[in-house]
Amino acid sequence: MALDFVTTYKVLVLGDSNVGKTCIVHRYCDEKYYDTYISTIGIDFKQKLINLDGVPIKLQIWDTAGQERFRTLTTAYYRGAMGILLMYDVTNLESYNNLSYWLRNIQENASPDVVKVLAGNKCECSATQRMVDKERGEKIAENFEMPFFEVSCKNNINIEDAFLTLARKIREQRERRGENFDNDDKPQDKKSPGSNGLGTFSLAGLSEANRCAC
Repeated sequence: MALDFVTTYKVLVLGDSNVGKTCIVHRYCDEKYYDTYISTIGIDFKQKLINLDGVPIKLQIWDTAGQERFRTLTTAYYRGAMGILLMYDVTNLESYNNLSYWLRNIQENASPDVVKVLAGNKCECSATQRMVDKERGEKIAENFEMPFFEVSCKNNINIEDAFLTLARKIREQRERRGENFDNDDKPQDKKSPGSNGLGTFSLAGLSEANRCAC
């Protein structure tokens, strides 16, 4: 069925390199899992038409590079972003510690009312491979008022739930503001850095864990 108008939600997937950003986009949009790691060069995006509680919505999902050399490029794509899926790897402690960097980066570059969902990837791995307990993810999510999911791209656990939750939160945000048009057409105001005490969130100093093979 052809649709004359479908509202588009622009979503960014952020996090350190090798946490599974590209993998989660492919799993959700293409229903495929790739176990070979290929580093994203700059920016890529996919689109997925979803049925959000009976309403057709187009998700435009931007897969961003996590490497340091691409981070300046990544910030240019915050404009018009309505939602952010922020990811870390439960087998990689450094990726969890670096959430403080990403949260600060979001605060400095994204719209003040951008919607965020936190996802801890590779939850299917063994207890010996896990370096970040679920409770630690829940605590960070609670502190920053983000829904939280432990997900597995490999076993397709909670992938759809995470994206649908993000889409519903975006819809709720738009309804509160009485919007009937895309945020891409509105100028985005920046939030002043440091207003939510991100410095106290840093977990620097903890050792990096070995990565899971999944």
